Amino acid sequence: MTLSEAKKDVTYCIDGLFVEPSITRRLQALGLNDGTFVKVLNRKKKGAMIIQVRGTRLALGRHISSNITIRETEETENG
Repeated sequence: MTLSEAKKDVTYCIDGLFVEPSITRRLQALGLNDGTFVKVLNRKKKGAMIIQVRGTRLALGRHISSNITIRETEETENG
């Protein structure tokens, strides 16, 4: 499943980043690494979304979110 398919207010775990190397490095610097928990806070009609990662909100476009694989999890970021 990709992040672009994620539902609002659900916590997911990142499985992989499959975008250009420069974008991957930037996302990793912002805390989006394999195994990181993310929560979708808001979704826009054209695919843009706002996610929460380690207490920080990030806005991602469809191009990026459709190339991040995730899996749903029962756990929360705080344990």
